[in-house]
Amino acid sequence: MAGHSAWKNIKHRKAAVDAKRGRIWSKLSRAIIVAARSGGADVKFNAVLRLAVLDAKAANMPRETIEKAIKKGAGETDGERFEAARYEGYGPGGVAVVVEALTSNVNRTAPEVRAIFDKHEGKLGVPGSVGFLFAHKGVLLVSAEHVAEDRLMELAIESGAEDVIRMDEGFQVLTEPAQFMAVREALEHAGIATESAELAFVPMSPHAVPMEAVGKVERLVDALEEHDDVQKVHTNAA
Repeated sequence: MAGHSAWKNIKHRKAAVDAKRGRIWSKLSRAIIVAARSGGADVKFNAVLRLAVLDAKAANMPRETIEKAIKKGAGETDGERFEAARYEGYGPGGVAVVVEALTSNVNRTAPEVRAIFDKHEGKLGVPGSVGFLFAHKGVLLVSAEHVAEDRLMELAIESGAEDVIRMDEGFQVLTEPAQFMAVREALEHAGIATESAELAFVPMSPHAVPMEAVGKVERLVDALEEHDDVQKVHTNAA
């Protein structure tokens, strides 16, 4: 998720939102339900829920749909019980893949994810098989059109960011997960728009994928993201 791939990923996801809005909303609703169930229904005191709601708003989810999901999570209405699951493996060209999912049935989801890896010349591994190649970070992408580098650096570091990286498309702001919301809110209060803001698994060292495997990796990621239980897919592809 470092460098160029970070921008490529968010552009890909925005295109997916436009093309498959109903499915995206369903996944975002699931994230809201789980966050509300685990940490309470008040966004002021539940940072995970606040992030899930912000993601839903960024995808233009209707307020009524967001509120309904929060109520489900708070137990005010009946609904399925979801739990977080993470799958790790390798794709074509030796690229490492981390899949975040929310599922109501792990015994169903795991073999389905394995089948997707197998079909696309990948291999699902055991927990921890590639996780050591990534760091869990807050990642915010800011267009160079929205702020000068010195101004962004000052605001980000003062609010707790770990680093600000200059790229061709703009800037990548990295934070520890605990500081993510503080940095995001500081930029928002300063009127600085973000292209993307999320907690992600960032590769420690990007992996150069052989040219002949690039399309295969993209098809694997697309197939995984198509699965209803999959929330996010991270790779170390350069």
